Amino acid sequence: MNPLWLSHFTATSSIGRGLDQTLAALRQRRTGLAPCAFDTVDLATFIGEVAGVDAVQLPAHLADFDCRNNRLALLGLTQDGFAEAVRAAIAIYGAQRVGVFLGTSTSGILQTELAYRRRTSVTGALPAGFIYRTTHSAFSVADFTRHYFGLTGPAVVVSSACSSSAKVFASARRMMAAGLIDAAVVGGVDSLCLTTLYGFNSLGLVSEQACRPFDTHRNGISIGEAAAFALLERTPEHLDADAVLLLGIGESCDAYHMSSPHPDGLGARMSMRDALKMAGLKSSDIDYINLHGTATQSNDAAEGKAVQYVFGSGTPCSSTKGATGHTLGAAGGMEAVICALALQHRLLPAGLNTRQLDPTLDLDYVLNNREQPVARVLSNSFGFGGTNCSLIFARAD
Repeated sequence: MNPLWLSHFTATSSIGRGLDQTLAALRQRRTGLAPCAFDTVDLATFIGEVAGVDAVQLPAHLADFDCRNNRLALLGLTQDGFAEAVRAAIAIYGAQRVGVFLGTSTSGILQTELAYRRRTSVTGALPAGFIYRTTHSAFSVADFTRHYFGLTGPAVVVSSACSSSAKVFASARRMMAAGLIDAAVVGGVDSLCLTTLYGFNSLGLVSEQACRPFDTHRNGISIGEAAAFALLERTPEHLDADAVLLLGIGESCDAYHMSSPHPDGLGARMSMRDALKMAGLKSSDIDYINLHGTATQSNDAAEGKAVQYVFGSGTPCSSTKGATGHTLGAAGGMEAVICALALQHRLLPAGLNTRQLDPTLDLDYVLNNREQPVARVLSNSFGFGGTNCSLIFARAD
């Protein structure tokens, strides 16, 4: 595969709006997790909520798309000059040659939850102003994004649980390789809702504390929300040394269980090895792994075994979900941006909240930030049903 260039990227989550705030939070080892006070939720848990989402106003001509998920998307798109970069790409390639590939899990389901509270008492009908297609539907966030930019090319949403916004990189690459598009807006947006919080709680997967990935006493996830985007373009002849490239992608589906990973991390092994193969790299070429690291007993154990199998125990790794929470369908995109920052700023981010590393996993887990040269990194995203995706990014030099 010819490398693709992440010409621009941005992220907005509970640790900050945009790259500067996100990097500062990582450097300061600052978490965005706090006790849950979202809407009417009555659960003893921590969440990663983005402040100010409800105050965001969509342009008047896009009012039909108004929901928390699309407001969060707009908040993310307007950080770090990203919207301006997309418009510049449109001017070069044309509106029909820039694709949109976004991941989400629950999209705007909160809008439906709110609509149900306002049902007509006599008939139970939903409010007249509720528009499922432009708010709740999985395609809503991609449709909003393409309308926001006036794009007319391919637009796709991947909803494969927690691997969603990693797999969009693969979807975009295939369309670029086929010659259908010249550039792509990729990433993911997932926002808080009651369905997610109560749903994961019903599975016994929600921690009452801020999550502790790979800790001996880890006991569940902390749900977060985020909007993360990258603009993918073909690699030009000349690049700055710290430009970020996408070198390899690995996808697998072990289909072991609807909500539990293969206990030996079989699918995770396959995705990591396939990413290395596509990039033409050996496991020893990777300087850092951003782990999926959800902080459940089974997920961390399975991923730990898979990493040991492919890399041994000497490659530095960490999960950044102790900072952002598990942003579900946005996690792959969010952590791709964190990997890009790691490459550009020579920073291996610490895994927050982990105090007693699980000794059975035998990993070089980064408990405190490390500042060192970083040339190539791998990011893991694993979803329900065994839908796995691994991405390899590198500095241009």
